[in-house]
Amino acid sequence: MSKPADHSTHDAHAHDVPAVEEDVVDSIVPMMPIVLPLAGAVLMFLLAFIAVSMA
Repeated sequence: MSKPADHSTHDAHAHDVPAVEEDVVDSIVPMMPIVLPLAGAVLMFLLAFIAVSMA
């Protein structure tokens, strides 16, 4: 049988916190060489579409 959990310590929530918290910016940075040119191309297309439709 398994041993019952020891809940006698005041550190009950210590196991819920990960050892190293992942930063949101650090997870996005590797995608920047792909995302920035795509966003620029979409923006240029939209601006050109607006300019042609207004002319």
